[in-house]
Amino acid sequence: MVKRTTLYSSKGKKLYAVRDAEGKFKDIQTYKRAHTLDMKRKSKAELAGAKKKKKTAKKAKKAVTKKKRL
Repeated sequence: MVKRTTLYSSKGKKLYAVRDAEGKFKDIQTYKRAHTLDMKRKSKAELAGAKKKKKTAKKAKKAVTKKKRL
């Protein structure tokens, strides 16, 4: 995760600023925009958990289908 510095604009809006290795500002976003994008993204742990749930659900569905056929 990128480390962000919290700043405030002249209008009082909360800002996130990302700095490069030299310490210069690389990217500045409003908190609202940055937070929304963060919530839309999934972490590696969330993706792995979703895959695991999907596999177990698929196996359970196959087992139920086999029982119905017998």
